[in-house]
Order: sequence, then structure tokens, then C-alpha cells
Amino acid sequence: MIRNRRPAHRRIDLDPVEALRLLDSVSLGRIVFTRQALPTVRPVNHVLDGGDIVIRTHDGAALTAHTEQGGGEGVVVAYEADAIDPDTHLGWSVVVTGYARLVTDPADLARLRTLLTPWAPEEGMDHAVRIRPSLVTGVLLTDTPGRVREGPGRAGASDTGSFRCDG
Repeated sequence: MIRNRRPAHRRIDLDPVEALRLLDSVSLGRIVFTRQALPTVRPVNHVLDGGDIVIRTHDGAALTAHTEQGGGEGVVVAYEADAIDPDTHLGWSVVVTGYARLVTDPADLARLRTLLTPWAPEEGMDHAVRIRPSLVTGVLLTDTPGRVREGPGRAGASDTGSFRCDG
């Protein structure tokens, strides 16, 4: 008989404040949007700015064209980032769903360019897309029972000791 000697994993839901804090602790994620009525996923780097997620893009990018077509509120997208250990499968994952719009204000765009250098610099990475979160979810994957801490920005976080989030 084969036995799994790994401790039982637990999934703990995170509150939106803690989820955004974890998202802010990493620089790479994945944006999900529709292209020709199909889901499209792209790896991108990001920065949080006033609670919004900001990414850089270029003129010919599918995301740039997609957000240009969006009206008023923008277009619906999802953004995911995580830090999961490949050996233990412990860590966290955060998914944000919201509206994406191109940043058009020249002063705001110039300021954002100083905050975020594209991870794959290409000629013309002159655009920025701002994602305003509508729904923020996150999960902590742990193997330690621990107790759930309460308090400002900590509801739903676990005293696990098995995975440390530096951020």
C-alpha cells in the first residue's frame, strides 16, 4: 500500500486586505482577458498604486487594443499572482477581478513609468493599464493547523510557521 507521508494541507481564505498585501509582495503575475471571445493569459509585472494594479504594455499588444475598445469603466479582466513552493505546494494565491483601462493622463502615465519598469522591455512599452479591483480573493495553502489571527488586516491569516510571506 502506498502512503502519502505529507501532512494534510489546509486552504485558508484570506480577506481582501491581506490578499492585496501579498500581491504587493511580488512583482510578477498573470493577466487574463478575452481576445476574439477566448480567454488569453499573459505573464506581466505589476505595481500596486492606490489599491489599483498597474501594468505596462506596448502599442501592438492585444491587451492594449482590448482596453482601447472598452468604454467608460473599461474591460473586465482577472489578475493572478502567487508564491507557491514547488516541492511542498505551500504558499498563497491571489486573484483580482476588475475593470482595466488605459492610463491616458500624461502626468499619471509619467509617474507610473517611474514606478514600474517592464520586465520584458520592448520598444514602445509606453502604455500603462490600470486595473481597478472589484473582487479580491486569496487563499493561503498551509500544512499546519495553527489558529487564525484576527485584527486589522489579519483576519483569515494563519499562524502557520510553515510558509513565510516576506513583503
